Amino acid sequence: MRIIKTGTLKDYCRQPRYRNAQKALQAWIYEVKYSNWINSAELKLKYKNASIISSKRVVFNIKGNEYRLIVDIEYKLKIVFIVWFGPHKEYEKIDAKEVNYES
Repeated sequence: MRIIKTGTLKDYCRQPRYRNAQKALQAWIYEVKYSNWINSAELKLKYKNASIISSKRVVFNIKGNEYRLIVDIEYKLKIVFIVWFGPHKEYEKIDAKEVNYES
């Protein structure tokens, strides 16, 4: 899978409040780059704790559920788009279905 934009996650890790998520995000990036999911059911085989929001939108638990990562996945194109990343506490304040890509 190709991740758009990996740099966004790396930028988060440079911020002091997200530094403790760096290793977990790097592991997630590595795993996803070498994945080849054809649908959300196949993704769930690897990430049992991931929440499937829609046919494209998925929420991953990062660092033992301390953080949440929202992505959109184009399974046919093998592309994962980073939509939102933040602490679980902030995730509870947003609508995972409606949140848009961060620029």
